[in-house]
Amino acid sequence: MLGFTDARLATLSGREEAEVRAARLGAGVHAVFKRIDTCAAEFEAQTPYMYSTYEAPMMGEVECEARPSDRKKVVILGGGPNRIGQGIEFDYCCCHACFALSDKGYETIMINCNPETVSTDYDTSDRLYFEPLTFEHVMEILRVELDNGTLHGVIVQFGGQTPLKLANALEDAGIPILGTSPDAIDLAEDRERFQALVNRLGLKQPRNGIASSGAQALAIADEIGFPLVIRPSYVLGGRAMEIVRDMAHLERYIAEAVVVSGKSPVLLDGYLSGAIECDVDALCDGTRVHVAGIMQHIEEAGVHSGDSACSLPPYSLSPDIIAEMEHQTRALALALGVCGLMNVQFAVKGDDIYLIEVNPRASRTVPFVAKATDSAIAAIAARLMAGETLDAFPHRGAYPSDTKPGTLPMADQMTLADPNMPWFSVKEAVLPFARFPGVDTILGPEMRSTGEVMGWDVSFPRAFLKAQMGAGTNLPAGGRVFFSIKDADKTAQLAETARILVDLGFAIVATRGTAAFLTEHKIACEIVNKVYEGRPNIVDVLKDGQIALVMNTTEGAQAVEDSREIRSVALYDKIPYYTTAAGAHAAARAMQARQEGDLEVMALQGPG
Repeated sequence: MLGFTDARLATLSGREEAEVRAARLGAGVHAVFKRIDTCAAEFEAQTPYMYSTYEAPMMGEVECEARPSDRKKVVILGGGPNRIGQGIEFDYCCCHACFALSDKGYETIMINCNPETVSTDYDTSDRLYFEPLTFEHVMEILRVELDNGTLHGVIVQFGGQTPLKLANALEDAGIPILGTSPDAIDLAEDRERFQALVNRLGLKQPRNGIASSGAQALAIADEIGFPLVIRPSYVLGGRAMEIVRDMAHLERYIAEAVVVSGKSPVLLDGYLSGAIECDVDALCDGTRVHVAGIMQHIEEAGVHSGDSACSLPPYSLSPDIIAEMEHQTRALALALGVCGLMNVQFAVKGDDIYLIEVNPRASRTVPFVAKATDSAIAAIAARLMAGETLDAFPHRGAYPSDTKPGTLPMADQMTLADPNMPWFSVKEAVLPFARFPGVDTILGPEMRSTGEVMGWDVSFPRAFLKAQMGAGTNLPAGGRVFFSIKDADKTAQLAETARILVDLGFAIVATRGTAAFLTEHKIACEIVNKVYEGRPNIVDVLKDGQIALVMNTTEGAQAVEDSREIRSVALYDKIPYYTTAAGAHAAARAMQARQEGDLEVMALQGPG
């Protein structure tokens, strides 16, 4: 059985994994650990790292080279292999936890298995085990480390969904879990338990339901109504998540996208058309809450938070709405018993605030919030999880007028920052569409971005302009702009977008329905055919290099398919394009702000 895990042996033998594990332990079979010498034997390595093997004894006992120290230890579980929806942001959090806890005298032990991440650099933590994140491997490491020194606890909240899945099993095995309890994490993930908490706190949610069968999903959808957002439970990155607009689409989803069962239910939420989505990151020590950052998404609700551009602080929400989101965040953190980081996602529609979801763990927004506020929130969270309170971290108070992000000394970064700073930081997603021929570029609830950039300035439009430049989108200074906008987006904001561009000297080209709307608002435009209306059409005009900017929003399967070639040509001809009305409006404002003067660039040296 050498070379096989408990899980693999269980599969091969038709037994339960726990049964195989009990038999292995009963036979006295344990992993031993070998060292990778990071100094190539030139002198004794102070930072070697370990890997496990079930080695057969040749002569006498098998030598284990782990040699655990007698120090007080914190074990940090990493995120495993990087993938879309779970990657560098969690690596960032794990590294800052190592640095912060090492500074406080703990021995930090990292368990991770990805050679591409900084957390698996041999000198990031005091001890590194290059191992898979499974219960078997983690428990074998803990068994060896418990032979000497004391285990203060294990951090599972900084590596995303992978280590979170181990939390209950580790706790059941008597391993201390630092920070938010596994039960509180499950409370936020379990739809029925969480619904009861929301009702007790008097908060609003979109109409929703949970289905354990295809028939149940159809019945819930009929009750909630369309459109709705549907997704599997316990996933990260919006995997297999879709906006469903009719019963036929739902039936296709259930038949093709996921397996719906009691063990794999799907969640159905009413889709809030036209709502503004917001992310809030907060720190909590169990009794006090600090709101670290409030981010307003630029794309409307329904675009995954990892793909949406966002602004910190919010750029168009009222002070009352912002204050109410802070209040609800504090109530949720205390009700869940959070210790460490928490992320909340809201949708704002008119004067109403709807709670989308709560994640009592590190989220993908943590690095952005830390850099935007000059507050090392991942490091602070790690110290809270190890037992300190928010009282140990002074509140910074008002920012000096000449303060810029990334300019404070490291000592000041271990303070709690006011999320309403006197500058704007805009995060923009970097999307890999050009590397995947045939992939549609329209954004939706399933995450596709593979990176992000940040623009900073004293106004939102200029910060957005810098973020676009950082993401590789070069907004034009003149030419013709193509508009084709769905009916729901034909609002006063669209008219304002067009007027800004006309005032900047752009000419507008539009499809017939959009042109009629613009003409009603006394905005001059030229009509162009849609693809199916005859030649020459908009694709011909794009290919001829006559369009400098594309603003195209659409909905419905047929409309999305009809406009697919527009997005494809824009992508491969490197014509800037926006597929949401909010993104188009922000781009117009950014181009307008470009006239205010030259852009300044500074090196960002904030937390991380």
